[in-house]
Amino acid sequence: MQDMLISTNSKQYPVFIGEQIRFDTAAFTKQVLGDNVSAILIITDDVVAKHYLDDLKNCLRDHNHVFSYTLDHGEQAKSFQQYYDIQTYALEKGLDRRSLIIALGGGVVGDIAGFVAATYMRGIPFIQVPTTLLAHDSSVGGKVAINHPLGKNMIGAFHQPEAVIYDYSVFSTLPESQWRSGFAEVIKHALIWDPQFYDWLREEVDTFADISGETAERLLMRSMAVKAAVVQEDERESGIRAFLNFGHTLGHAIETELGYGKITHGEAVVIGMAFALKLSERLFRCSLGSEDLSAWFRRYGYDTEIPQSLSAEQLLRTMRKDKKVQNGIIRMVLLKKIGQAELVEVDEEQIHSLLVEDLGEV
Repeated sequence: MQDMLISTNSKQYPVFIGEQIRFDTAAFTKQVLGDNVSAILIITDDVVAKHYLDDLKNCLRDHNHVFSYTLDHGEQAKSFQQYYDIQTYALEKGLDRRSLIIALGGGVVGDIAGFVAATYMRGIPFIQVPTTLLAHDSSVGGKVAINHPLGKNMIGAFHQPEAVIYDYSVFSTLPESQWRSGFAEVIKHALIWDPQFYDWLREEVDTFADISGETAERLLMRSMAVKAAVVQEDERESGIRAFLNFGHTLGHAIETELGYGKITHGEAVVIGMAFALKLSERLFRCSLGSEDLSAWFRRYGYDTEIPQSLSAEQLLRTMRKDKKVQNGIIRMVLLKKIGQAELVEVDEEQIHSLLVEDLGEV
């Protein structure tokens, strides 16, 4: 087992990474919170529950008050109604300010469970127990949120977990689409921050089947180390933390316009990264090998083309609502070279022109 410490202005907390360590959740919980926990609410989804909810309940069986709430899986679970329903359930079960929420699942579960924890009685502790590769990104950093029909993650808070307990043996139950969704964020971390990690990925990970054992542990440690370094310097996204949104401006617009759940987050982000790489080359007049990078993405089964059912004007309209927009000006994370990101104000006409070109619109 490996562990690392996440340090932010508001909190320090450990990340435990290892095989089968979900069975040690009770011990880790006691390590970070002691015996001062009045009740535990496990929030999960219906897919994860079938595989791992009983493991967690059995691990916590010595605690007198353990409850669980199961969401339908998918991005649509991050809704106002589900958020309200979980709050109601917590109140009905008598959770108080000494209670703990455990997020057992992927990024969707972590986001909504964390937002419930951030706002229940003005904030109670929560622990992340990720079950997807994608959640290696969302489980660290304290950004928690729900969606609005007009935009993804528009209602949320910053609320750091008490710990992250990452058992990569659960990857064995992931479908192909979830591997792609998670690996996209691994690629993103390498591209914006760590050229050596990028080279390692290209040399060591030919297929998702390679991500197991020591390779999985090393991949998670290096990718999460990027997130940790960025969050330590900029906890509340006032500066370089925006770099973590590389590929997300267009990616979120695609998710919103297609409808949540029609494409996985990571698959949308890959399309956004491919677009951002081409835009970077045009604006900075540099060579990033965007075509080679897109071909590398496709080796893992990614589609790098914008869905033809969408239009340039439609996507641009949604991109104007991105959280990085200031004074009506779209700002995008672009690359000057691998490992060197920059947040740039981009003229809408330049974005529109490339969208039109990519979509083959006349």
